[in-house]
Amino acid sequence: MGLGTIIHLLVMAAALTGAATTPASGADSTLTIGTGSRAGVYFQAGRAICRLVETAAELPGTACQAPATAGSIANLRDLRAGELQLAIAQSDWQYHAVNGSDRFAEDTPDSALRALFSLHGEAFTLVARRDSGIARLQDLAGKRVNIGNPGSGQRGTMEIVMRQMGWDRRSFSLAEELPASQQSLALCHDRVQAMIYIVGFPNDSVAQAVRLCDATIIEVSGRPIDILVAKYPFYSAMRIPGGLYAGNPRDVRTFGVTATVVASATLDADIVYRITKAVFDNLDSLRGAHPAFRHLVPEHMISDGLSAPLHEGALRYYKERGWL
Repeated sequence: MGLGTIIHLLVMAAALTGAATTPASGADSTLTIGTGSRAGVYFQAGRAICRLVETAAELPGTACQAPATAGSIANLRDLRAGELQLAIAQSDWQYHAVNGSDRFAEDTPDSALRALFSLHGEAFTLVARRDSGIARLQDLAGKRVNIGNPGSGQRGTMEIVMRQMGWDRRSFSLAEELPASQQSLALCHDRVQAMIYIVGFPNDSVAQAVRLCDATIIEVSGRPIDILVAKYPFYSAMRIPGGLYAGNPRDVRTFGVTATVVASATLDADIVYRITKAVFDNLDSLRGAHPAFRHLVPEHMISDGLSAPLHEGALRYYKERGWL
């Protein structure tokens, strides 16, 4: 076999190998949405959005997955690293990612972060065993408290509250780091006396804790919290309605944030336009996916809690609808 023949065969083999590993034109695309704990509303929100995306006529052949994740802070970092196409994040951590502040202070501001829309309000929910002696936020000092898993938005926000109160981990007899999916069981077993959860309500995990563990919802208020809410635009005063959870007949004062959906500016504007259209053209379906979504209205969804600029694709849709 001559040298020319050998070279010809090698070139053909390389071409065939390349053809075998290159995706076919028009192959199905996949969107991945970063959510949170399976016990939280983010996981339900991601799954609901995926259902709308996969059934949208504007997005044929698009697969969508919404895996459980560590939460807001991890989602924002994974989004920036290109490991996610969309992410759900608390409004406070969206703000800090855009500005390179707080837990993102060691990073440069994420100038590519873009907002699509906001979802439900999320209350800072403090749940304590009735035998713990905890009647107000200040009583957490010296107690066994689940402060949340690293990477979650609730852990980050709890650390801000701790700084506001002049606390650190040593202020508690135990500062547990359990994810949201495990904290109710830990409360029931008296491993911790209190847990915090930043979550839309009603929430099954909180309902389980108050129903099965003889726990109650504790007010989160006072001058330090008033100063915190006044200082940051992404926080707002909230009330957890009385009667929402068993054994808690009265409204409970607290504060909270807003759940938001974000993407990178590098995500194709036509894709984002179609995702946004799939959600808002089927908003009644989303409202029915979870009680926390029941009162979603476009006017608030396109503005509340959005610190990052609107993505070009979402902005195009909102202008078409005459909302902006």
